Amino acid sequence: MTLSIDDINNSSEDRFVELLGGIFEHSSWVAELVCAKRPFAGLEQLYHEMVAAMRQAPEFQRMALLCAHPELAGREAEAGGLTDASKREQAGAGLDHCSPEELEKIGVFNQAYRNKFDFPFIIAVTGLNRQQIIAAMERRLGNDTVTEFETALGEVEKIARIRLDALIDD
Repeated sequence: MTLSIDDINNSSEDRFVELLGGIFEHSSWVAELVCAKRPFAGLEQLYHEMVAAMRQAPEFQRMALLCAHPELAGREAEAGGLTDASKREQAGAGLDHCSPEELEKIGVFNQAYRNKFDFPFIIAVTGLNRQQIIAAMERRLGNDTVTEFETALGEVEKIARIRLDALIDD
């Protein structure tokens, strides 16, 4: 289903949050914060308002947003607990067809990453393959906490843009 920006602008508050609440993984508070800023001139303005709301949130709330993301090819994927968007995104990158060796490597990196940074590894997987994702996991494990927190938020912004582009025909 694709919507127009007019559909978004003219929806009730509840419908607005229902439509846009999943743009930021399990963090409908972002949509709730920008709802009152309607009408939006277009997708670009909506995206920038959502990113600004996320970026202006207190650090604990941004950390909770990061922690709401599933691990790549992790327990949620195995148990079928991914959101539809995450399932499509991970499958599009081939993470649902990992070899046992790739799954083991991803699992080790997921655990090391969470141990070091206290949130899951996040990357906008659209347009990437398994090997690129694994290489990014290994490379980003060398980052310091401040750098990685900012990198993860940047990846969340990319994911949000991909999801908005899929939802809204502007």
